[in-house]
Amino acid sequence: MSKNILIVESENDKYFIESLKEYLNISDVEIDTPICSIDDYECLNGLSKAKLAHKLQELQIDIEKRGIEKIGIILDADKEGVEKRIELINEALKVIDKDLNITRCNHFIKSESLEIEIACYITNVEGYGELETVLKQIKSKDSPFADCLYDWKRCLEEKSQSIKDKEFDKFWVNTYQRFDCCTKKEQKQAGRKCNPEASMKKDIWNFEHSVLDGLKEFLKLF
Repeated sequence: MSKNILIVESENDKYFIESLKEYLNISDVEIDTPICSIDDYECLNGLSKAKLAHKLQELQIDIEKRGIEKIGIILDADKEGVEKRIELINEALKVIDKDLNITRCNHFIKSESLEIEIACYITNVEGYGELETVLKQIKSKDSPFADCLYDWKRCLEEKSQSIKDKEFDKFWVNTYQRFDCCTKKEQKQAGRKCNPEASMKKDIWNFEHSVLDGLKEFLKLF
């Protein structure tokens, strides 16, 4: 078992990071059970401090038993932004060590009392957003089905309706995965062959895109 542990928010984050790890040939860091489950209503509007603190407390109990040496935390910037997410992490870290304080991404700090190192990365595009915001940037195939959603979004606005950017990005990525990147045969089993887990194993993402530079730097720290 790896002595380096990654904390991520969701199953989709886990699928993505696993694929990126494989692309980078990184094997010495294990992704822990995601903080949020698919049907977790508490996570619908972004991760709470309580959720992260609970996950850290779970790992604190296992540090010696599992021989954990480094913990990495990957969270979405969402609409709050990178700095606010680092603040949330620091507030949660106080639950396991009141002296811990992260000042920037991609930099390990040491907990003397727990004898571990902790670092974080905040998933973002130009300071905000989440995994789906990044996935839109790194798609590598034509996306006519997904791109036509922009016309649908404009239609909504003309009818005095709206959809949040976060929800639109999720819809865009789901459409790209299912209709732009699945064959007709695969679409007959879309729940299994066009879902996020299956899609991350397909050659439909550009892992060389510059938007991933910071995240790749973070993973290589381990």
